[in-house]
Amino acid sequence: MRDFLPAEKARRERVLAVIRERYRAHGFDEIETPVMEEYARLHAGIGGDNEKLAYTVLKRGLDADAIRAAADDPAALTDLGLRYDLTVPLARFYASHRAELPGVFRAIQIAPVWRAERPQKGRYRQFVQCDIDIIGDATVRAEAELVVASLDALDALGLRDAVVRVNDRRALDWMLGSFGFAPDERAGVLITIDKLDKIGASGVVAELRERGATPTAVDAYERFLGRDVVAGTGFGAEFGADAIRAALPDGAPDELVGHLAGLGATVAQARSGAAVPLVFDPFLVRGMGYYTGTIFELGHPAAGSSLGGGGRYDGMIGRFLGQDVPAVGFSLGFERIVDLLDETADAAADAIVLVHDADVPTGELLAHKARLVAGGARVRIEQRPRNLTGLLDRAASDGYTRFGVVSAGTIELELKPLG
Repeated sequence: MRDFLPAEKARRERVLAVIRERYRAHGFDEIETPVMEEYARLHAGIGGDNEKLAYTVLKRGLDADAIRAAADDPAALTDLGLRYDLTVPLARFYASHRAELPGVFRAIQIAPVWRAERPQKGRYRQFVQCDIDIIGDATVRAEAELVVASLDALDALGLRDAVVRVNDRRALDWMLGSFGFAPDERAGVLITIDKLDKIGASGVVAELRERGATPTAVDAYERFLGRDVVAGTGFGAEFGADAIRAALPDGAPDELVGHLAGLGATVAQARSGAAVPLVFDPFLVRGMGYYTGTIFELGHPAAGSSLGGGGRYDGMIGRFLGQDVPAVGFSLGFERIVDLLDETADAAADAIVLVHDADVPTGELLAHKARLVAGGARVRIEQRPRNLTGLLDRAASDGYTRFGVVSAGTIELELKPLG
C-alpha cells in the first residue's frame, strides 16, 4: 500500500481519464460498489487463490472471551472482507439491481482492491483495477466488444503493440479429457499447467507425475507438447479455424473452434482489417474458478508479465440471483500499465505558478489568479523565496509549464515558460 506525491497522483489520474473516456466511448456506464462484501460471498469457492489473499474484517463488538472461543473458526469471527477483485461485487450488484438495469448491461468499474500479497514490483496489497463487463449477452459479440474496447484504451495510451492471448475453459476441459485425465483431477492438473510459462514443459510434466496424475494421460500430454506446432505458449500469427485446430489435439469440437475463430473474425472486422492482435493459446488457464468459457490475457512486449485479462463467467450471477445470466469481463492491470508509460506532462492543461512578493495585497493576488483560472489555466500561488530557482524547478517537476511574478500594483502579468 503506497502514498503518491502530487506529480505521480496527477499522472495516474491522467491515465485513468484516458481509460475511462475510451470505455465510455464504447457504450459502457460506470458504477460504484462498496469496498467490503460479505465474508461468505468472498469465500464461496469462486475466487481461486485470491480467496486465500482476502483481508477479513472482525465482527463488531467482540470481546476477548468471544475471540478466544472462536479462535479455530474464522467464519465465527468475521462477517465482512475487503474485495479482492471487482467481479464478485459486480455479480452481487447486478443481482440486487437487475430490475433497474437494461437487458444487456455494460459496466465500468475503476476502483481499488486489496490482496495480502507479498509486495514486489507490479504486485501490491492495494491496487487499482479497471474493469469492463457485459452482462446479458451470451454471444461472441460481447467478447469481441470487450477485446476491441480494451485494445482501444491501450492504443490511446500509446501502447500499440499489445497482444491478447485467447483460450476457452471448455476447450481446456475437452483437451484434458482427450488426454485421459479424469474429471475429478482436472482442476489440479490445470493448476500445474498454468505454470507452463514459469517452469517449462519438462517442469509441468514432472510436477504432474509427482502429484500422481493419471500416468497415461501425462504421457499423452507430454507427447502433445512435443509436436512441431507447439512453440512455447504462442500459436502463430493467424487467428483462424485452421490455426486453432492445429494447436489442439485431433478431433476438437467444431462448435468450440467455430466460436474462437468467430471471435477473431469479429475483432478483425471491428479493427478495420488491421492486423488482429489475438493469439490462440490452448494452455492459457486463468486461475479464477468462476470462468466458464472464453478467457483472455493481455500482454505487451515491454512488460514482463500480463497487463490484464478476463473471461466469461456465466455461472456466477446465478449464485446470487437464482437463475443463470451470461456475463463476460475484461480487467486492465492499471499499476503495471502506469509503470510502462512515459512520465509526460498533461499537454491539455496550462499550469501556471504565480510568484508574489510578501507585500502584494491578497485581493489583488487572487484577482490575477481568478482571471487566469477563468481562461482555463491551473494556477498555484507561491510567495517568493530566497531561492527562486529551487521553487521553479519543483513546480516544473509537478507539471507546471509557466510562471509569472506579481509585485504590488502589477497590472499586466508577464508569463514565462518554466524549464
